[in-house]
Amino acid sequence: MSKSDPIDETTHSKQPFGSGPLADVEERKAIFVVLDSFRSYRRQTHFNSTHRRRQNFYALQRPHQDALNAPPIALLDILNEIDDAIDENADIAEAILTLALETFELPDEPDRDSDLNWKGVVRPLDLNKAHSTIKQFWRDWSKEGFNKEVEPILKIILNDLADNLGPEPYGLSILLPGAGLGRLLFELCLAGYNAEGNEISYHQLLASNFILNTTQRANQFKLYPFVTTFNNHLSRRHQMRWVTIPDVHPGAAIAEKTRLAEADDTHQSKVPGQMNMTAGDFITSYSTAESARSFDAVVTVYFIDTAPNLIRYIETIRNCLKEGGIWVNVGPLLWHFEDRIVDKHDVRTEDEDEDESEDREKDKAGIAEPGSFELTNEEVLALVQNMGFDIITGSVLPSTAGGYIQDPDSMLQNMYNCSHWIARKTSQCER
Repeated sequence: MSKSDPIDETTHSKQPFGSGPLADVEERKAIFVVLDSFRSYRRQTHFNSTHRRRQNFYALQRPHQDALNAPPIALLDILNEIDDAIDENADIAEAILTLALETFELPDEPDRDSDLNWKGVVRPLDLNKAHSTIKQFWRDWSKEGFNKEVEPILKIILNDLADNLGPEPYGLSILLPGAGLGRLLFELCLAGYNAEGNEISYHQLLASNFILNTTQRANQFKLYPFVTTFNNHLSRRHQMRWVTIPDVHPGAAIAEKTRLAEADDTHQSKVPGQMNMTAGDFITSYSTAESARSFDAVVTVYFIDTAPNLIRYIETIRNCLKEGGIWVNVGPLLWHFEDRIVDKHDVRTEDEDEDESEDREKDKAGIAEPGSFELTNEEVLALVQNMGFDIITGSVLPSTAGGYIQDPDSMLQNMYNCSHWIARKTSQCER
């Protein structure tokens, strides 16, 4: 099992950062805010979740304080318990940070005026991403979350791959863009496919590297996935419910599968495939000639709606699929760039020549390219078909298979009716 280091994904030559992504100023800024968001997780979560609520409690009239602080409510005791739970989650955030600092060879305590100073740069948006990343461990790497939200989709994908590529997975290559915390990637590898994931988010990359490559045993960490959510609880024990992660130790699972395969003379048990993760923009990473016709299948799960321009995604997937390769998709259409505002510099003027326009597009390639649109599911399927794919099958999955980090005990249930379809690359493209 291997997973590429985020440091190795780009090449530059400036000192003192060598040839890694830290050599690029903008990339370095992006990484530093992610690091600082994990560092700030403990303090900011305590402040926003319990400190602020204690202030609001003490602003009440004394009789009201007494009513809330008496059993069976005992509100201040509850806030103390929540603080303890936040500390458990913060231990995970800081373990991710520690590994990341080692990976990027950054100091724990950088000099304030140094180019290596990654502290004090976090923004609210990055803090929110750190929170959602820690919470996502419930979905991907707890037994409860995996069984509820990931395993149903995994079974669909494995059946689709077997039905359309044959029952023998070994030697077949699968690309999983938007690989997130790596659970689907790991499961595809464990099933015998050579699986490559791609992820643009450093929050996700650093967290997946931590869980895949450095955890020491199954159930190593305690996680309180819903402890900072105060709405729609039937019982306080639901808010305080905890799970352990990872439910499966990746290295041990790979080793055991390999051992069984080597000991099985009938070859009924097969060795796992190879696993790799790349960092970067999906479009710029896989629309190249080097990536052309590299994969037997592309699997997109909760991914295509992250595209501002779905045409670019389709072109990229078509580029990296072999002739006759298949594309399996499962997910909703929550278009992430629905509220994108056009920058005046992104609009080509009458005075701008084609060379200037091309230079501007190169500066904002991939997901940063200006322009966006939103399609219905019918229109998505029509566009895919017009761009060189045969739609083999398509359906809408019931909402029971469409939860995404959804508290199963919450009084509010947000569920997707996910679109599920399979397309095969053809030799013809109408565009």
